Amino acid sequence: MNGNKRIEKGIPISPSLDPIINLENEQAKKGDSKKRMLTISFYSFLIAIATSVIAKFLVLLINLITNLSFYGKVSLLHSSPADNMLGWWVILLPALGGFIVGLMAFYGSKAIRGHGIPEAMEQILTNQSKIKPTITYLKPISSAISIGTGGPFGAEGPIIATGGALGSTLGQLIKISHHERKILLAAGATAGMSAIFGSPLAAIFLAVELLLFEFSSRSIIPVAIACITGAAGHHFLFDGGVTFPMPDFAFPDNPSLAIYTGIGIIVGVISVGVSKAVYIIEEWFEKIPVHWMWWPAIGGMVVGVVGYFAPHTLGVGYDNITNLLSGNMGIQVILSLCLLKFVSWSIALGSGTSGGTLAPLLTIGGATGSLIGLLILQFFPSAEISIPLTALVGMAAMFAGASRALLTSIIFALETTMQSNALLPLMGACVASYIVSFFLMEHNIMTEKIARRGIKTPDSYKPNVLEKFSVGQVFDKDLLLVQDKKTILEVQDWIKTQEVDDDAACIMVIDEKEQYKGILNFTDLLSIQDETNNKSIDSILQQPYLINSNDSLLDAIEVMVQHDSNILTVEANNVVVGTLSLKNILSVYKSEINDELKGRPHISLKRKLLKIAVMGRRYTSKK
Repeated sequence: MNGNKRIEKGIPISPSLDPIINLENEQAKKGDSKKRMLTISFYSFLIAIATSVIAKFLVLLINLITNLSFYGKVSLLHSSPADNMLGWWVILLPALGGFIVGLMAFYGSKAIRGHGIPEAMEQILTNQSKIKPTITYLKPISSAISIGTGGPFGAEGPIIATGGALGSTLGQLIKISHHERKILLAAGATAGMSAIFGSPLAAIFLAVELLLFEFSSRSIIPVAIACITGAAGHHFLFDGGVTFPMPDFAFPDNPSLAIYTGIGIIVGVISVGVSKAVYIIEEWFEKIPVHWMWWPAIGGMVVGVVGYFAPHTLGVGYDNITNLLSGNMGIQVILSLCLLKFVSWSIALGSGTSGGTLAPLLTIGGATGSLIGLLILQFFPSAEISIPLTALVGMAAMFAGASRALLTSIIFALETTMQSNALLPLMGACVASYIVSFFLMEHNIMTEKIARRGIKTPDSYKPNVLEKFSVGQVFDKDLLLVQDKKTILEVQDWIKTQEVDDDAACIMVIDEKEQYKGILNFTDLLSIQDETNNKSIDSILQQPYLINSNDSLLDAIEVMVQHDSNILTVEANNVVVGTLSLKNILSVYKSEINDELKGRPHISLKRKLLKIAVMGRRYTSKK
């Protein structure tokens, strides 16, 4: 009998065992995972096609309801509510729309309330990405009614929610994992955004920053396919060309870049106020002594009052964004979009009606940026800044600060305007806004609602520690070896004579030819104290699942969970080289956490200076 023997070249596996078959099955499983990714990608493609069609339907429905409500005509062509001639009657239209939405939420599904993304995040984090199928038709219809009667929202929020619900519904109909269902949800949501704006790259980053909470090939590839398909749907079903055209401008110099970054700081502070105001208003509505079904109607009444004095605050408002980026909008309209649009939108959203956040935030941010730019030119006429660019910077910075979707904000502004010269100003302003928001606000406008319900959202996208380490880096090589002919009592007595590591989990069993047969669990072995300890150790012999030394620790954890085991046998080149226990894996976590907390410098300046001093003394002493 050998004790505490280090396995140098590995122990051959006994021919009587069949764990090698398990190994082959594991390799086949890895091949199947790639096939699964192709399958999920195909589903994402189909979902994106359906979402693009729904996006077109939603826009046409909004146009129809807008024309019926404000102009009394049946038409699917776009019309702005700002040109209505209804007078005081305009106050009642948003209230009527809010009342209908309240009824739909009460008798249909309460989930249609809000702007969609927080609700999707909540389902991803707490309900395995399961969204009620009724949302796929209740959300676009309720949003079309809300927006068509003057609600100050964009079409992108509802279609993002609808696409996500469509992906989730398909994921509940077919046999897939909840992670794959999350991918389909994100694919549908981002395909909706791409179909509305024709911005596939920004939509991919939206998925990463707000929905997936990860960046891996198995999730990015299906989502990217969906976003590309959504962009193709945009060019096929909607008008081609630039989404938000704006005049060209010269590449900004360093002083101008500093000004644009300063605008980002100011807009970042405002974005914090905007985000907090929305949830303060929600709290006010919760204190109103009426049923929540009536809240959208109350909010709609406020929207109507504001819309009477500032008609440009009504409806989708994509025209407002284009006009802001043109630099030709009057100061009075800019002020109304900056202040009154915020009042109208925040109260409507806080009331729980069906709408979105992206277009209103872009409008408020664009108006704020334009206003700041005009003030700078008023006091510093020689400043070489462009008002259209200050509007674009304000738009992106507002969304970056409110949502903390930094990369999405920058890429979205570039994709929808095709202004490559805006890259540096956008980066400076959005990063500045993000930093301000990060320090002044714990949560963002997307996560505040679910955070108040006790749901924690990921705040970083670091790679999984277990994916960075292989099994071969941490497994146990120093093992106690025992022959299979021994009895339980003999092994128990023998262990008392050995120096056993406190962290040891098992003893490896070999036959007389020194071939691997299985393991003995220390806990099971030492717990036997009755007459059965005279039996052969074969009665308590275990054959853990095999894991290859080149596999990651994440693979090992998945195998442990799948087979309900806290220890695995490690093989390399078809021979057993050791074991991997849960303690080995936890030690990696512990080491990583300690390294992160300590943060010690790897180069000591003090040591370097001491060496120089010693060398100097030696040199002077020789002289």
